[in-house]
Amino acid sequence: MGKNGRVPVGIVGASGYGGVQLVRLLMDHPELELVYLGGESSAGKPFADLYPHLAHAVNLPIEAVDPEIIAQRCEAVFLSLPNGLACQITPKLIEKGIKVLDLSADYRFTNLATYTTWYGTERSDQKIAASAVYGLPELYRDRIAEAQLVGCPGCYPTASLLALSPLLKQGLIVPETAIIDAKSGTSGGGRQAKMNMLLAEADNSLAAYGVARHRHTPEIEQICSDLAGHELTVQFTPHLIPMVRGILATVYATLRDPGLVRDDMVTIYNAFYRNAPWVKICESGVYPQTKWASGSNLCYIGIEVDPRTRRVIVMSAIDNLIKGQAGQAIQCLNIMMGWDETLGLPKLGFYP
Repeated sequence: MGKNGRVPVGIVGASGYGGVQLVRLLMDHPELELVYLGGESSAGKPFADLYPHLAHAVNLPIEAVDPEIIAQRCEAVFLSLPNGLACQITPKLIEKGIKVLDLSADYRFTNLATYTTWYGTERSDQKIAASAVYGLPELYRDRIAEAQLVGCPGCYPTASLLALSPLLKQGLIVPETAIIDAKSGTSGGGRQAKMNMLLAEADNSLAAYGVARHRHTPEIEQICSDLAGHELTVQFTPHLIPMVRGILATVYATLRDPGLVRDDMVTIYNAFYRNAPWVKICESGVYPQTKWASGSNLCYIGIEVDPRTRRVIVMSAIDNLIKGQAGQAIQCLNIMMGWDETLGLPKLGFYP
């Protein structure tokens, strides 16, 4: 235990946008104490050198990544690393009994062949990967509660799957007709320098990318297949939109029962998410906006039915850095520790 009986935790990869969100949220968490920050390129620097606006609140250095040190100081650790790096240190952390929450794609896949195909990294930790639980609490809360290793979902899959899950789980749609059109703010691309993220490139422009080949596609398909009970492919197209944070995913699918109307769907969604405190279903005729979720761990879902085309349209809005990343990871740790899953997480967004 840390100071005042709080649970000591660490972050590896605290220099990125996901890492700094974790720092901010952990500093406000009543049961967690941030005791370790790890990194490679920034090792030896005070965290305040990377984020001066937090200098008054965070007095920790960035240290070299050492599983032995992490195990000595921490009961749980968040890995906010590029894909392919978490799997290099996770086996050692698991062996030492540390709870691990991986924010990369390394432990999101039950089949590592799928991971290798899409991410190009050969793996030899199949046994450990098989023990990982997919960290979407609204679907796998009970499994997360018993887990030592959680593979936290990507931001696009979080928004997309929360929109799709009731439709697939309840058999309401023709599964193969599902189409996901999603738009993300530029922070989803991380803090590295990238030409398409430059203000001069992204401002006043809207563009699709990763069309028919985005790495989040197999992650979405894996969970959709689990929900549908059979192998399923979906069409997923992401877009970059000139704002800093937020994702809006719009899902289209053909209804099996053309007699279902909007109010029916709202009732079904409210029932499906009745025990999900972070999912808010909008009233009939109300469609969510990304600004509503900004800075919070909430997902807002709006629903429409088009009787002319027999399609249901579901819109899902989240903050990609909170519910789509750092906040959801803390939500998972809350569940792993047996606490209320809302503990220490922002319930209200920044508006306007």
